[in-house]
This record gives sequence, structure tokens and C-alpha cells, in this order.
Amino acid sequence: MRGSLCRRYGRAARGLYFEGHLKGVALMAEIDVCVCTFRRPSLADTLRSLALQTARQQHTIRIVIADNDVTREAEAAIVAICQQLGLPFTYVHAPARNISIARNACLDAAQAEFAAFIDDDETAEPNWLADLHDFLVQHEADVVFGPVDAIYPPDTAPWLRQWAFHASQPVVRDGKPIETGYTSNVIFRRAVIGGLRFDPAFGRTGGEDTMFFHALFQRSARLAYCPAARVREPVAIERTHMSWILRRAYRSGETHGIMLTSYRRWWLREFAVASAKAGYCLANVAVRWPLGGAWQRYLARAALHVGVAARTLDGKKAPTLS
Repeated sequence: MRGSLCRRYGRAARGLYFEGHLKGVALMAEIDVCVCTFRRPSLADTLRSLALQTARQQHTIRIVIADNDVTREAEAAIVAICQQLGLPFTYVHAPARNISIARNACLDAAQAEFAAFIDDDETAEPNWLADLHDFLVQHEADVVFGPVDAIYPPDTAPWLRQWAFHASQPVVRDGKPIETGYTSNVIFRRAVIGGLRFDPAFGRTGGEDTMFFHALFQRSARLAYCPAARVREPVAIERTHMSWILRRAYRSGETHGIMLTSYRRWWLREFAVASAKAGYCLANVAVRWPLGGAWQRYLARAALHVGVAARTLDGKKAPTLS
């Protein structure tokens, strides 16, 4: 059911969660929906899904598009489709092929009370924006994330579908607040952002959104999760290869290691824990590989923990570019 199972964990209410249907919020709001893009034809589908948002019936919606290409070659096509769809929009040229620069351009161009982010290869369910906004207001959160559902090619291996390596949702533990998240499905109050911006050092490796939202958490922002507010992301065939999954897991681990050492003094303890977890996962790979069961999941987890150990040990400020 729409709006059911929406949960919120925050510092103000550790261990507390809410379940139930969204009842809607009567007050009209202004929301800027930010989309960073780089030479992706799929942007057209993203914009079409935004044009179908039910939130447009109640709220004032504007699309902010940051083009990360070196040239403005895509501008004419972007302007044309936004006009065709009747979408109020702002086009921003943010060159340099660094996603942090594009995200910061969106933040600088945003003017509404609320800002949302969605990727240029995703499509949103019609109630996506309404569910995010209503949940944020009802539960007095500062940031609300929604799930990203991975859509795999027809001939994708069963194990890849089973473990959903490409799907996203924040880490939610009973009794603990959400500490970070992602920009692929999120809404937040612009007032809580202030002068905080995405770190360009992470702009070509990934992890810039993890560090950004963790910084908000450190500033006592209330991070929440609404499972009803869904977006869909098709998975390119090259991203279904194990080599890509391992590289991504390793870089995610690096980002997590940097995040841990940024506010915890006991880096040696974090290194030891990550190393032990990596060893456990590799042992499971050795046991399960001959049996053909779940070894891929453990191998990916091992790569993540190796990444954590690497960054807690050397203390670098950005993941490896690969």
C-alpha cells in the first residue's frame, strides 16, 4: 500500500519508528528537483517521469538540471523536452566531469524550501515526490531517502537478482539512527544544508554523497527512510560483471573507512574489525564456491571490508580512482 512501512530513525528518537499510511500534507510547498547529467539519453525518461508526478497537483515543482559535460551540446535537447513536457526548469552548465561540481551547481541554483535529487538514469513512481515530501513533513525529518530498485536485463544471472547488488537503501538498524545515505533518491530541507557542499575530491570516484549526508548527520540532522517513495534504475550489462561489482564494493568500503576515521580516534580498532570481517567473508567464499551457493555475495562483502581496512590504515581522503 502507498505510504505504508515508512520508517524514520533519528537522533531525536533513537530506536523509535513509525508505520502507517501517509495521510497527505495540506500545505503547498515549493520543491526543486535536482538532476545531474552527463551525455545520457535516459535523461528524457527521467524528465517524463517527473512530469507525471502527482505532487505537481499540490506543490510548486521546478527541475534543476546540471549538465556535467565539457560543452553545452545537450542544452538545446534538454530545453526542448522540458518545454514539451511543460516542466518549469533551470539549466545549469557545470563542466569538468566531476559529479560533485554538478551536485554543488544544483545546490547553488536551488531556491525552494525543499530540494530533491534523482539520477539521470532513473525513473520515479508517480507518487514518489509526494511520498518523500509528506513523510518528511509529517515526521519532522530533515532528510528522507527512498529505495532504488534495480531493473536487470532479461538474461541476468539469478544470483545477481537474488542479492540485488545494484539496489540502494540506507542502512537501518533497530534502535540506531541512519548515519548517511545517497543522492539517487532523496529530499531534504535546504535550510539544514547551509554552506555544506559535496567534496570535489570524491567527484570522480564516488562516495561524495555518502560523505555529504554523513556530515549532515554529524551536524545533528534527522535522517529518515520511506520505503514507499520508489525509483527504478536499469542496470547496464557491463555493470553486471563481477569485476565491476568488486570495484564498486571496494570503493564503497574505502569511502566507509574514510568516514569512520573522520570521527573515530581508534583507527587501529576499525582496521582490525574490517580485516577480520574480510577474512570471514573470504573463508565463506572458499567453503561455498565448490557448492555454488552465495559465494558471490561473500566475495563482494570481502572487497568492501578490504576497502574499509585500506583506508583506515593509510588515512587518505578520497577513494582510489579506477
